[in-house]
Amino acid sequence: MLTKKGKYGLKAMADLAQLAPGETAFVNEIATRNNIPKKFLDTILLELRNGGMLRSKKGPGGGYALSKPASDIYIGQIVRTLDGPLAPIRCASRTAFEACEDCSNPETCAVRLSMTEVRDAMSAVLDHMTLDQFILQEKAGANRA
Repeated sequence: MLTKKGKYGLKAMADLAQLAPGETAFVNEIATRNNIPKKFLDTILLELRNGGMLRSKKGPGGGYALSKPASDIYIGQIVRTLDGPLAPIRCASRTAFEACEDCSNPETCAVRLSMTEVRDAMSAVLDHMTLDQFILQEKAGANRA
């Protein structure tokens, strides 16, 4: 499940992706535009910067901006940076596998096999959707409303 942290991160990244080239935005501006608590957003943006998706500059003319084009940032990368593995349970994770204490055979466990399919389906969408495609979906949804 996507946490609030992941959701707010996606909203902030979409906001920053719509800035003009060379433009930056301060945390309080992003927070206000997207109805995100500023202190929480500070932490989120720092994690995204540490994950290589944002750059920041202090002082006048400072703020946050994407570190690379929105077409080179994948939604799966954003979600994993903020929320960790996509798998709904640890035993279905590729990167953070952890066997369940109550499982006698992970190879045949129906829960693990089913949740692995869920992970694969999520990955198929999120790891192939770029931030610019994400924004297009948002705009298409606004046009339908």
